Amino acid sequence: MTERRITFTREQIAEYAEASGDDNPIHLDDEFARSVELPGLIAHGMLQMGLLATVAAEAAGGPDRLRRLSVRFAGMVVPGDTVTFRAEPAGDRRLEVSALNQKGEAVLTKAMAQYEK
Repeated sequence: MTERRITFTREQIAEYAEASGDDNPIHLDDEFARSVELPGLIAHGMLQMGLLATVAAEAAGGPDRLRRLSVRFAGMVVPGDTVTFRAEPAGDRRLEVSALNQKGEAVLTKAMAQYEK
């Protein structure tokens, strides 16, 4: 099993916004995020998926072997949340993948990955 535990920070989220070009204020401005009924700024779903992809690629034996990854964005991640990303071979070139917050709640669901042998 490959596992990585990440505690999300405001700085990390802001750096991802800059790198990705996704400067939606729900990821950068607490006041704006609260005005649209969020608890405050939230991490990008694609940041979470990218972290899961890194873990899945490692479990697959390298990024050149990972062929497919899909997820459903199911929960909000806020600064200070710790998410554990896991991937392990599940037979037939599949990986069992997950992303759980510190409360044990899935932040990514319907996750699946396939790799090439």
